Amino acid sequence: MAEGEHEEGVLSLVERNRWAFVGPRRCGVVEDTANAMATGADIIADDSESSRNATLERCLNVLRDARNDSEQFAALLLITKVAKAGEIDSKTRRRIFDAVGFTFPNRLLISKDPPEGVPGHTFQALGLTLLACFCTNPDLAEHPQVLNKIPTFNSVIAACDSGNASCGSMINDVYQCLGAILATPKGPRELVNRGALVALCQAYVNHSYGYDQALQLLVGLLTSAEAKCWLRAPSALMGVLDALSAEFQKAEDVTKFQLCEALRHFVPPLLLPGSECLQSLYQGLSSILSSKLSASQRDPALKLAACLTQAYGSGWIPTGRSGSKFFALLANLACVEVRMSLEYLDLAAIDEKQELVATCYVLMEHAILECTREEESLLQEEQKVQLVGILEEAFGAVVYYLSQAGWEKLTDPFVFASIRILGAWLAEETSSLKQEICDLLPFLLHYAKLQFEMGKKVRSSLQNPESGDGQEPAWQGDALRFLLPGLSHLTAEDQPRAILISEGAPLLLCNYFSHQWELFISDSEIPFASDAVESTLQTACAIFLNFVVAVPELISREDCFAVLMEELLKSLPSLRPQGEHLSLVAGMTALGLMMARKQTAHPGLQKTPEAEGFFSAAITFLAKAHVAQPDTVSESVVLQLSPAYEAAWPNIGELWLLGMQAFASCVPLFRWLPEIVLHSVWLQDLLGFLGCVSPTSVDLELVTAFQGVLVELATSSHPCREVIQQHRGAELANLYGMAALEQCLSHQ
Repeated sequence: MAEGEHEEGVLSLVERNRWAFVGPRRCGVVEDTANAMATGADIIADDSESSRNATLERCLNVLRDARNDSEQFAALLLITKVAKAGEIDSKTRRRIFDAVGFTFPNRLLISKDPPEGVPGHTFQALGLTLLACFCTNPDLAEHPQVLNKIPTFNSVIAACDSGNASCGSMINDVYQCLGAILATPKGPRELVNRGALVALCQAYVNHSYGYDQALQLLVGLLTSAEAKCWLRAPSALMGVLDALSAEFQKAEDVTKFQLCEALRHFVPPLLLPGSECLQSLYQGLSSILSSKLSASQRDPALKLAACLTQAYGSGWIPTGRSGSKFFALLANLACVEVRMSLEYLDLAAIDEKQELVATCYVLMEHAILECTREEESLLQEEQKVQLVGILEEAFGAVVYYLSQAGWEKLTDPFVFASIRILGAWLAEETSSLKQEICDLLPFLLHYAKLQFEMGKKVRSSLQNPESGDGQEPAWQGDALRFLLPGLSHLTAEDQPRAILISEGAPLLLCNYFSHQWELFISDSEIPFASDAVESTLQTACAIFLNFVVAVPELISREDCFAVLMEELLKSLPSLRPQGEHLSLVAGMTALGLMMARKQTAHPGLQKTPEAEGFFSAAITFLAKAHVAQPDTVSESVVLQLSPAYEAAWPNIGELWLLGMQAFASCVPLFRWLPEIVLHSVWLQDLLGFLGCVSPTSVDLELVTAFQGVLVELATSSHPCREVIQQHRGAELANLYGMAALEQCLSHQ
């Protein structure tokens, strides 16, 4: 029932139901009581507005002074004689509600024995209609007296016979109340906690009276409190999803497209591949998208497919020829929609289609994943090649949109979504659209910096609410995090790297690294948050290494790298070199050692406790990578990777070699460093396992790395030279073909 109908109902309801409420014997008594009350209160019917207002005030006084249910009902009847609902403003309606109170409808709801000849649900129906009237006021809808009726509402939904006209009216009133509660701030939580979620699910599954209204309320609940709903009633919601998906698969009319809209809200956070409902959804969507349809019919299907893809990747699509063909079609449709929407740059039209284009972005992102997946991909190689070409055209449209409209729409969430999907593309492909990307880099960097600064302000205001000005900045999210993988590729190329340097990327990235490190150490007890930040830090290290290797003079020229060096000196010792953060340790070790070569005058590197801690941590990482182990096949001792390093070695092997080279370069630059090496016994251990393992088990790359460190230690430190000689250094040099070490040791 609409709100306006209930505004009228609070008055006319009493007039319509007076006989049912009081019964045939008492109806005359109530009429007499009303007349007597009118006379006693000097209430006279008058059509003038001033008179009606004065009369209404007296009626409200009578209503408040009523001594029993009969007098209260009579007072309500009296109000119907002097006022029409359409002529009463919301303030006056609230005064009427206040005068009636909750006691009267509460008694109506629990009354079990109606007068003879009156239907059994009459009192309850009257109480529900009064509550529905009350709920037209948002303040009353969240009143405890309304909230504690939610279990009663649930019982009415479950027990009423829809064939009974009065029951149908009661259920309509219940849905009116539940809808009003849902619209309040605390409403969704109260509905979930008090069982309305389960009752609504059962109403839809059973197709009880008003089940379409139940579905609307469920959609509203899932929109407002999705996680809480699935946590509280997963089986009940799955029942609705099963029913909806079965209907969706079978429908052959407009219902199929309407169900697409509802189904988007019922995608659970976790569902096993091969579930019956997923099969139904796939078949239903395949039927829609393989047909010739209008945009209004196709778009809801694309949105539903995107929801499923975002939740389950391509796992909801069956493997095989039909599944790969469907996914390719889905990705193709998404790319075409993006091109059609963004290439012509009608900003008003784009604004209207933002939700649909953002949906297509989800499908495009998973298309990228499928194209780059080497094993168990849904797509054949030929399909991948074709799809990459289609994706390139779509991303050309994204780049064009950002270059033309991005500067004007810096606070638009759609711009953030467009940059996010572009970051996913750049993480895998930087050879195409190269010039267009280079031209866009100044905007991307400006946007990333803007969002980074806004993000810091938001976090600061959340931590210190009293220090803010009350106006939250328009922060869309961490744009730089999505751009970092692409930047790691771009900084390896001359042209984009030069643009990034000229646009201030080093300073921004250094500040970002420091901020992410703070988040990392504060989120260490939150695994998922910590993993995401750790990955970001690793990628940032890769970008800095590109700068160090390609533009080494930048490290001593830019002040921000001195700050970064200080950050690394403090941070690396706090990580366990052989622990779960091995990839991050590798990146920070290689970066710190490479930077130290160019910052020998840095105050923090002058044999400070921080410098000693950093180099000790670096030595631990480098020293523990290999161990001597017996080989059961050859019955000899061989050099092998340490078990702790094996899983990460494909990602950190090159960083380890780079770290060895950089460490060797640092030895002559920091005269106190050999002392740290001797104290760590790394030199003794290295010579020890070279002396006991089979030389054939040590490949040439490792021999070169070990020799570089040994030569620099022997050249720069007499104590180190003595240790090498005491451990058969010359013999080992000859055995492993270390000519440079052999020559070094031969000179006194």
